[in-house]
Amino acid sequence: MTIQSEPAEGPIDPGLSAIVSERRQLTNLAYRLLGSLAEAEDVVQETYARWYAMSPSRREAVESPGAWLTKVAGRICLDLLGSARARRERYVGAWIPEPLPDRAEWVTGQAADPADRVTLDESVSMAFLVVLESMTPAERVAFVLHDVFCHSFAEVAEIVGRTPGACRQLASSARRRVRASRPAAAPTARQAGVVRDFKQAWEAGDIDALIGILDPGATVTADGGGVVDALLVPLEGAEELARYAAALIGKAGGLTLLERTVNGQPGLIGQRDGVTEVVMAFDIVDDRIRHIWAVRNPEKLHPWREEPQP
Repeated sequence: MTIQSEPAEGPIDPGLSAIVSERRQLTNLAYRLLGSLAEAEDVVQETYARWYAMSPSRREAVESPGAWLTKVAGRICLDLLGSARARRERYVGAWIPEPLPDRAEWVTGQAADPADRVTLDESVSMAFLVVLESMTPAERVAFVLHDVFCHSFAEVAEIVGRTPGACRQLASSARRRVRASRPAAAPTARQAGVVRDFKQAWEAGDIDALIGILDPGATVTADGGGVVDALLVPLEGAEELARYAAALIGKAGGLTLLERTVNGQPGLIGQRDGVTEVVMAFDIVDDRIRHIWAVRNPEKLHPWREEPQP
């Protein structure tokens, strides 16, 4: 599970190529560390602002601009993670990482959008990001930088402000959390089949079929951000969840369910008059749905939004 730098698109001034080509990598790093596309883009902008705030002579003295940019972005993210815990304690309801569409499916259509610069793989699956949320800021930074982006512990230590040995322990602790909470994922085609079965049973209001698709301890977590009506606490249990889903689809007149890729995994979106109102990600274990994350906060749905046609 590694992320490699990708070349920037289009012609670039050779003198700036070493800097500009890192933008995609920085966005990938910041999104995995923060779970927010908007915050990731802010981090990248701030990182470049600090680079260009230096005098030309200081910039020329930097041996590896990419390493410098990564170090600054990592430190900014570490600071943000510390303050994010306090912010999310005040958040209305559950906080879920911002969902990302597949590059071919997002609807805003602007090539410069940061959503087009995030590589979708298992390290951005919703289940993976939720596990990252359970870590301390230092654990998360050490693990993501080392295990996902292949930085040495010496490099990680410069960002986290601890010894390489301490960073190794942080990453090891984070790795154990990931392994304990994430069984081996089923092939994508099988996951897509389970999601499709769930969609069809939900649209039909078939409670028995829903219960058969859900793990007995299945949980649904919704994020409305206090902006829209949503569950304020997770709902647990296959039967309770199935009855809730059946009742919900009965009330949601005009809502169209569509199969989409959500953070690199099969998922669903709910649209009304062509506008996406909810994005659902799934954790599927042994061909049953173990967890559903439903994002309804409009602030987290910008890459999915499309204005209705007249």
